[in-house]
Amino acid sequence: NMQQLPPCVIDCGTGYTKIGYAGNTEPQFIMPSCIAIRESAGVGDTAQRRLARGVDDLDFYIGDEAEDKPNYATKWPIRHGMVEDWDLMEKFLEQVIFKYLRAEPEDHSFLMVREVQKSLLRTEPPLNTPENREYLAEIMFETFNTPGLYIAVQAVLALAASWTSRQVGQRTLTGIVIDSGDGVTHAIPVAEGYVIGSCIKNVPIAGRDITFFIQQLLREREAGIPPEQSMETAKAVKERYCYICPDIVKEFSKYDSDPGKWIKQYRGVNAVSQTAFHVDVGYERFLGPEIFFHPEFANPDFMQPISDVVDDVIQSCPIDVRRPLYKNIVLSGGSTMFRDFGRRLQRDVKRVVDARLKLSEELSGGRIKPKPMEVQVITHHMQRYAVWFGGSMLASTPEFSQVCHSKKDYDEIGPSICRHNPVFGIMS
Repeated sequence: NMQQLPPCVIDCGTGYTKIGYAGNTEPQFIMPSCIAIRESAGVGDTAQRRLARGVDDLDFYIGDEAEDKPNYATKWPIRHGMVEDWDLMEKFLEQVIFKYLRAEPEDHSFLMVREVQKSLLRTEPPLNTPENREYLAEIMFETFNTPGLYIAVQAVLALAASWTSRQVGQRTLTGIVIDSGDGVTHAIPVAEGYVIGSCIKNVPIAGRDITFFIQQLLREREAGIPPEQSMETAKAVKERYCYICPDIVKEFSKYDSDPGKWIKQYRGVNAVSQTAFHVDVGYERFLGPEIFFHPEFANPDFMQPISDVVDDVIQSCPIDVRRPLYKNIVLSGGSTMFRDFGRRLQRDVKRVVDARLKLSEELSGGRIKPKPMEVQVITHHMQRYAVWFGGSMLASTPEFSQVCHSKKDYDEIGPSICRHNPVFGIMS
């Protein structure tokens, strides 16, 4: 039966979970990765929580329904890409599968996505440890009795998703993925489908930092925004009006010389008094996302522009993959969706690289003429949900059933089978 029914693709991120069936281009549900549980058990008191099984056990909400439920505690089981509470994670998946996907888990195989973290030493795997994968296998095979499970790495799926871009000639699984969501931005180098874990870098600037920065800019200037709505107003401004500019100084003067053309109006309604308010949106439009390239505007502890981070990551990789990495810088996640983000990133990385080549030529007294370096940033229509879409593509190929770990293998060998998930053949 598993052959007829499409696999389920589940991408649980720190901020949002994307779920749906393989073969679709977009996830059917996108929901906050949170769960609201009855406040009967002490927080974090697992023993107590286990005693309260029974009726209370079914009394919980996830996603949008979990936000603002009085008498419930809202928890976020995933932090920084790692599952911190497996009890809650299991409950969360229970509703994802039965209530949202309305699937019978015994009839579908599952592709689950895991986030990779930066590993600290060259020898250790990306921090999402094997035990983490084993817990997931245990839940999927023992609680939900699924016939097949494949645990994919987010960066590899994002590379596969980029094949839909017109810029891509041949399909390759070597590239550097710039994955930027709500909570964190990673630069993840991948060679032949394998993540180079020791070279990953995290950038502490992502969607919520941009929202927060815009909120501060508006607060300094616009008195009319109701304080309890300032965050959602900033978020709406970010999503509707922000873009990346080539040069801030020129951008400021553009706005100053012709404000009517560039300043937009955001209209909202005060939730309490029901009166309308409006906000003039000016410099915020380009200053918000500019913090990718000038992080010191928003975060005094972090000074490195994203273009330098990309260059650093590639330079820390083995020399024979550097050229292919510069040629295949792939964007993924909602915060890479700003207009001209790719163009600006490409230009800035190219500047760093060219300056280095020029320097080495000068140092050699003109005797060494370095071969120019091709820098290409790939943008495509599937960027926002690239990871989920990549999973959907792969899970709908005929090969998927062969790379899935089966319930039979799990019963014979145990959860350790999920430590290794083979890279797909079609992908190479």
